[in-house]
Amino acid sequence: METKPEVKLDLSWKERLQNEFESERMKKLRAFLVQEYKAGKTIYPRGEEYFAAMNLTPFDKVKVVIVGQDPYHGPGQAHGLCFSVRDGVRFPPSLQNIFKELQADVGAQIPKSGSLTKWAEQGVLLLNAVLTVEDGKAAAHQGKGWEEFTDKIIHVLNEQKENLVFVLWGSYAQKKASFVDRKKHFVIEAVHPSPLSAHRGFFGTKPFSKANAYLRSKGISEINWDLTK
Repeated sequence: METKPEVKLDLSWKERLQNEFESERMKKLRAFLVQEYKAGKTIYPRGEEYFAAMNLTPFDKVKVVIVGQDPYHGPGQAHGLCFSVRDGVRFPPSLQNIFKELQADVGAQIPKSGSLTKWAEQGVLLLNAVLTVEDGKAAAHQGKGWEEFTDKIIHVLNEQKENLVFVLWGSYAQKKASFVDRKKHFVIEAVHPSPLSAHRGFFGTKPFSKANAYLRSKGISEINWDLTK
């Protein structure tokens, strides 16, 4: 999306979000990003990865939605999926805690790579609220228009699908998806997996087995959460 007017986005999403892309808000956001690039700033993730979460998880394939906040702002980390890092990158603390809970919950081995691409390909939408960030500046792109765009994604999922699992870690994610219809969908809430809060109610919540139990109860194929298999 850098200086090009066209965005590469999976068709199933594009047709549902077309009006968003044509909104004044998104035009302003695009102009802001172009300006940032022209000023020589480094932005994560790469332009072709802004919409990686949706390109890896088309609308029709979504089973689980995990809501994050901002992309990682260190070199080589962010690649468009919340909580995920590229192969070969050291696990950030929140991801380490997610993997600890994953092992305790379903017995999955701690993987060597911190990439959650395998989850995304199985129907886990790993959606950050804000889809870009400036190098070294956490939350630099908050309030520029991304939040409304990702709100729309959650609204579309809530309205047009049934029997989704929404995994909301931390008060930010819980507030963002507070409108989700709990009669139609299953919502799993816990504190954020960051080291600051994980011991206050993240560990022991078994989100992965709970998600699968719900999918199974609805006749939907489960997620293989084990990234080593």
